[in-house]
Amino acid sequence: MRITPFDIQQKQFPMRFRGFHTEEVSAFLELIREEIEDLLRENSALKERLLQTDEEIRRFWEMENLLGRTLQEAQQMSDEYKILARKEADRLLEKAAQQAEELVGRSHEQVLAVNEEIVELRMMRKRFHGEMRDVLGRFRQFLDDDSEKRKESFSLHALREITDEREKEEDTERAEAPDDTLRSEE
Repeated sequence: MRITPFDIQQKQFPMRFRGFHTEEVSAFLELIREEIEDLLRENSALKERLLQTDEEIRRFWEMENLLGRTLQEAQQMSDEYKILARKEADRLLEKAAQQAEELVGRSHEQVLAVNEEIVELRMMRKRFHGEMRDVLGRFRQFLDDDSEKRKESFSLHALREITDEREKEEDTERAEAPDDTLRSEE
C-alpha cells in the first residue's frame, strides 16, 4: 500500500507514558509529508517529461524511417532515370548511326548516278564531235564538189542515217564498258 502525504498528515499515534514528544513528531511528520509531496510532484513531472521524451523519440524514429525510405526511393528513382537516360542515349546513337549509314548509302548512289551521267555526257560530246566532223567534212566536200550527185548524198536523209549509226555504236560501247571505266573517269 502506498503512503500519500495525506496519510502522513492524518496519522495519529497513541500516547503512552514516557512517549514521544507530540509536537516534534507532528513537525517531523509534517516535514516528511512535505518531502513526499515534493517527491511525488517531481515524480509526476518526470513521468510527464518521460512521456514527452518518448513521444519525441517516437517522432524522431518515424522521421528517420521516413527519411530513410525517401532516400531509398530517391536513389531508386535516380537509378531508374540513369537507366532510362542510358537507354535513350543508346537509342539516339543507334538512330544517328542508322541515319548516317543511310546518308552514306544515298550519297554513294548519287555519286554512281553522277558518274554514269558524266560518262554519258562524254559519250554524247564525243558523238557530237564525230557527227560535226562528218557534217563539216561532207559540207566541205559539198562545197568542193559541184556535182549533183554529191549534193544528193548530203541530204538530211543521209545525215539521219549517219546519226542512227553513231547512236547504235555508242549504245554498243556503253553496254560493253565495264564499271572500272566509270571509276577511272572520276
